Amino acid sequence: MPVFSQSTNALRTSEIRDLMSLANKPGLILFSGGMPDNNLFPLEEIDKIYNSLTSQEKKMAMQYGPTNGLPQLLASLSEFLEQKGLPVSENRIMITTGSLQAINILAKVFIDPGDVILTEQPCFIGAISAFKSYQVNIKSIPLNAHGIDLEQLEQMLKSLDKKPKFLYLTPNFHNPAGTVYSAETKLKLIELMKGLDIPVIEDDAYSDLYFHEEDKTDLRTLKAINPEGIDICYTSSFSKIIGPGLRLGWMLVPEHIYAKCELIKQSVDACSPSFTQVLADKFLRSGFVYSYLDKVRPEYKKRAEAMTAALQQFLPKEVTFTVPRGGFYIWLQLPEGVDVTPILKKGIEKGAVAVSGKTFDPQGINNHHIRLSFCNTPVEKIWEGIPMIADAIKEELGLK
Repeated sequence: MPVFSQSTNALRTSEIRDLMSLANKPGLILFSGGMPDNNLFPLEEIDKIYNSLTSQEKKMAMQYGPTNGLPQLLASLSEFLEQKGLPVSENRIMITTGSLQAINILAKVFIDPGDVILTEQPCFIGAISAFKSYQVNIKSIPLNAHGIDLEQLEQMLKSLDKKPKFLYLTPNFHNPAGTVYSAETKLKLIELMKGLDIPVIEDDAYSDLYFHEEDKTDLRTLKAINPEGIDICYTSSFSKIIGPGLRLGWMLVPEHIYAKCELIKQSVDACSPSFTQVLADKFLRSGFVYSYLDKVRPEYKKRAEAMTAALQQFLPKEVTFTVPRGGFYIWLQLPEGVDVTPILKKGIEKGAVAVSGKTFDPQGINNHHIRLSFCNTPVEKIWEGIPMIADAIKEELGLK
């Protein structure tokens, strides 16, 4: 038998994949995956882009590229980010193979085995897995309706003997909780973190998928606020604004952090795919990105409203949730002490799949929540599937 590394032995399979292994019968309604709907991809736009490429551009697309990204994509992405108010000129952009690679690279830059980092509770499962691969001690702070619980964060910072290497956050349309940090919470968070010399990793994959124009003030990112005295490492992705198959994300980070990240990127995969970088560059330059977002926002909003209405109609009063204002998810809260695993198994038997809360708990304990994705399911299937989940909940709670 080979001897595996300690970091490999510490890894565990995802609860999402475990549940999906049970979901093998045809016709299941999937509320489990956080992926865009195949029917919403901008296929016509991508066809136009590819068919307009010159022979020279196609050759470039088939070749290795610079580690930090193709120059033309760096330029068009810079303009896109500047229009969103991000301080591009004061930082460096690096194209990554998905935003999870950006998070993974930053983790590798900062973490030594046994270090402490801070995350939200709940937390994106991809980030949890990346961080745990570096044998880190994760301390998590709960979310409330306005964002991270600042009092508990302050208490955590005071109580730790060892300074955390970073704080990882998803302030806009959190995965899985759907939370949007209020503008007030963001400003108070900045004041709390100033001068502590603890970098903040801001994961921002969903903020373009807002449903209400009036939310834009709250959606201003920490990076766009651009506070002095805090190193904010901003990550995002093309997965939600074009398609995840491109496998393209990026980081926007201070120069002194960027230099270390580029060295790691060189050792990981040398460069991200040139082919999809060429497509992404044209998608931005053509303005297709804006018309595409204008098209998908109303569709995701329609699905979110359908799921909200179905949940309000069929859920028992013991289960609560926050109405989504963007993003992909609704986070159900069941009474404390309830284990949702048998509920989800019953849901699969009835014909619908969701994801258990402990998947998103860095400690893998808290399991009285359920994540529902509305992004990949048409409205009529939402109305068909939510009663199945609701019935499974009622049966487990002894209400039916």
